[in-house]
Amino acid sequence: MSVTDKGKSPDSLPPVGRNKRRFLSPEKKYQIFLEAQRGEAPVGELLRREGLYSTDLARIQRKVKESALQGLAKRPGRSKKTVFEEEYNALKLELQEKERVMAEMAVELAILRKKTNGGSWER
Repeated sequence: MSVTDKGKSPDSLPPVGRNKRRFLSPEKKYQIFLEAQRGEAPVGELLRREGLYSTDLARIQRKVKESALQGLAKRPGRSKKTVFEEEYNALKLELQEKERVMAEMAVELAILRKKTNGGSWER
């Protein structure tokens, strides 16, 4: 320990090599954004309190702006449902199979009508 570190506990010293990445929830990021926008306290104080850098705040502000613009760009009404390609191909094959079966049944019906004298079911 050096002379300047004398009297400080090892816990109060900054951690060496323990730069863990801090995860902020979307709610916390939005709260930080709102506090920065209000301007009630200096931004530097907010950043120190939250343990962030100015680039982190700039990134949060950019994401909020992008998300707001994306949300406002949506047209009113129901959004179109997208179908995955695999599901589309499966439905297409199912439709083709049903069409093939219907064609076979139409042929069978025509044969049965011929056997019953012209297709009149009423007797």
